[in-house]
Amino acid sequence: MAIETIEWEDGRIKLIDQTLLPNEFKQIYCDDLPTIWEAIKSLRVRGAPAIGIAGALGAVIGIWNSTANTYEAFGAELKSATDYLATSRPTAVNLFWALDRMTRTAEENKHLPIPELKETLLAEAQDIIEEDKAMCRAIGQHGMALLNENDTILTHCNAGGLATSDYGTALAVMFSANEAGKQIQVYADETRPLLQGARLTTWELMQAGIDVTLICDNMAAQVMKEGKIQCVIVGADRIAANGDTANKIGTYNVAILAQVHEIPFYVAAPTSTIDFALSTGEEIPIEQRSAEEVTEGFGRLTAPKGVKVYSPAFDVTPASFVTAIITEKGVAHPPFTDSLGALQEE
Repeated sequence: MAIETIEWEDGRIKLIDQTLLPNEFKQIYCDDLPTIWEAIKSLRVRGAPAIGIAGALGAVIGIWNSTANTYEAFGAELKSATDYLATSRPTAVNLFWALDRMTRTAEENKHLPIPELKETLLAEAQDIIEEDKAMCRAIGQHGMALLNENDTILTHCNAGGLATSDYGTALAVMFSANEAGKQIQVYADETRPLLQGARLTTWELMQAGIDVTLICDNMAAQVMKEGKIQCVIVGADRIAANGDTANKIGTYNVAILAQVHEIPFYVAAPTSTIDFALSTGEEIPIEQRSAEEVTEGFGRLTAPKGVKVYSPAFDVTPASFVTAIITEKGVAHPPFTDSLGALQEE
């Protein structure tokens, strides 16, 4: 993407409001903690890596105007900011990874004068952005090798430039293949209830000139049965140490269908998305979203008023359904407890 998904500009966070796409492209500013918290919660900024970046920049916003004279007072303000930001969304581990990194950076540099410490934290957040860009490009290169000429890929939700700093994870594989001259096609699930696949993934792929076809979520089995799909590539919001993977609700469905039809199912994510503290996906917290996102997600009532709604934002795909996990350090194959552990040690 030519335009940054999220960036720091003149003491403010500037980001693309993804709730308006594809009908309107608008960049908004977040000047304080409540506005960046709301942007994360309401999915104005979304996707695990981008949420991590938002958390890091949000931590900077939280202390940018601090008048603290001691590190103790400054550290307390930073902790208050990071604790608050951590309540925005519970599933994407990149958010907590980034907040922990900002806290650790502050502690390691607590000897600095407060004005210099602020600049150090901003530099750390900028480093996270640049590292994310490099990681996404590397994911694309590693994943591209798994694609054959004329492959058609199915993807679910949005793991493109809008979900990261500029290039994506799952879509990075497709962008890289396209840039290398490989002829590929993509089928994109619409991704109910907020249609990230329909609104965002198709938009990004069309911008890149990649042949993309939109399907409803409940059409995936049929297109697989018809032999139209050679592989599935999705992103991830958290990966347990054993390879169990949390991603947007509906991903588990696709994984089951891929296994039934003997289609490779790939997960693309940076190593920062791997939570080695969790042994299995059973321990991954699953965010619950509001009923209104299902019954009137785009302003029009589509179900009876007062109907009960169950709306988990994510599901967990067992590692046994995952063919490989594509990271910036290489491609991990089963058993993932061994292969992901080896990547951690690199």
